[in-house]
Amino acid sequence: MLQNVLLERQIYASEEHKMMRQMIQDFIKNEIMEHLDEWERNGMVSRDIWERAGELGLLCIDMPEQYGGSGLDFSFSALFIEELGKEGINGPGFSLHSDIVAPYLLKYGTETQKEKYLPLMACGKMITSIGMTEPNCGSDLKAIRTTAVDKGNHYLVNGQKTFITNGYMCDMSIVAVKTNPGTEKEGVSLLIMESALDGFEKGIPFKKIGMKAQDTCELFFDNVKVPKENLLGEEGLGFKIMMTELARERLTVALNAIGGAEGAIGKTIAYTSTRTAFKQPIAGFQNTQFTLAECATQLQLHQAFLDRCTQLVSEHQLTAESASMAKYSATDMHSKVVDECLQLFGGYGYMWDYPIARMYADNRVARIYAGTNEIMKILIARGLFKELFEQMKKESRPLR
Repeated sequence: MLQNVLLERQIYASEEHKMMRQMIQDFIKNEIMEHLDEWERNGMVSRDIWERAGELGLLCIDMPEQYGGSGLDFSFSALFIEELGKEGINGPGFSLHSDIVAPYLLKYGTETQKEKYLPLMACGKMITSIGMTEPNCGSDLKAIRTTAVDKGNHYLVNGQKTFITNGYMCDMSIVAVKTNPGTEKEGVSLLIMESALDGFEKGIPFKKIGMKAQDTCELFFDNVKVPKENLLGEEGLGFKIMMTELARERLTVALNAIGGAEGAIGKTIAYTSTRTAFKQPIAGFQNTQFTLAECATQLQLHQAFLDRCTQLVSEHQLTAESASMAKYSATDMHSKVVDECLQLFGGYGYMWDYPIARMYADNRVARIYAGTNEIMKILIARGLFKELFEQMKKESRPLR
């Protein structure tokens, strides 16, 4: 019924997209839904689901075929993210693996690094994570304390990362470190660190409010010897690389949000059309109709904006400001929509057996990770007042 009022999205209108959508929906229905309770109890998914996704070509979708990817454009990855979001799938961290880690390797990795890691990632034999956040360092990535001391033919890494998606299951992590610590050459660099390295330890997965099937943990590094050839990009340019790639990461969060909002609205339409009160369907009440009309309108507006952002990613033109707008606004919208939808489920909406309850718990973190929504507003404002801020910086005046 929701599709009756939403305009067809041209970005997913090709026959290839329609075939991909059907395959994704079958994959979710036949191979994910029945395992959700088990995965939530375990705090992580099975490795089998990663390999199955790899077999179907659903990992590293827009990576070149020469590295095991499907060679498609980013819109196919976006479609996968949205379809998972519609069903409230909180388990496999596919998007972080395919849409964050893989592009880092493709853009900044050496040919040897790409040939070694990307094919294993594409087939699901290797699960990856990215280690940025630390206990005392969230969005301020320049303040990281994990160090990598140059020992000639290797770096000696010591430190800790936290809130790492795919952390417990990962076979490899791209880790942000301080190289040349305490010297004039001190800077942030990125290292490819395999979890099998001596001194690389994983904490117990966190017990979270939501995203219960998604393994999230701490990573610890105690005198880990990392070969010099595992440096990703140039030494000292890690911060610049991360800032460049965060736009795509934030868009993936926004895409999950609009997928989740669409799923929540669709499930609420179905529920209110059959659930009765005072001898009529709940959908017969004007309050229900107005609430869902408002939700559907906000969804449609955000879909239009995110479709444009998705196209810009494929063209390598998405700006940090646009990605911040998408992430901040879509996740705020998603939270409001799910809250309104849960209310229309009444008491059943608070029961974990109903998908809307999972959606309610899962969506909250999206306003925090990949940069808090408050940070997103700062980035947008800096874009609006770029010339002013540059002048204030030259005059050594603080930015407040």
